[in-house]
Amino acid sequence: MKFAFIIMGDFDARRDRAAIHDGTAQIVGVSNIGEACAAAKTLCEKGIGCIELCGAFGEEGAKKVIGATENKIPVGYVTHLPEQEEIYESAFLKTE
Repeated sequence: MKFAFIIMGDFDARRDRAAIHDGTAQIVGVSNIGEACAAAKTLCEKGIGCIELCGAFGEEGAKKVIGATENKIPVGYVTHLPEQEEIYESAFLKTE
């Protein structure tokens, strides 16, 4: 099965992407939910069988991506355990 991981941040979906293992595993960087939905739809149309999303999407973002793929393939999103909430906030809310 081909699968993809979509990450959200300071990315451009047209150029921030990579594939390994002859394209069976892909990663796509997007800057927002709209870009993610467009990328997910294209990935689904090109034969990706499963998409995982980074934690920045949350449940609502995952639901939007599921809608973009018309619920044809599994879409999951990364989460973490509640006991690590403080560590996550510290790591992702840092200003550089």
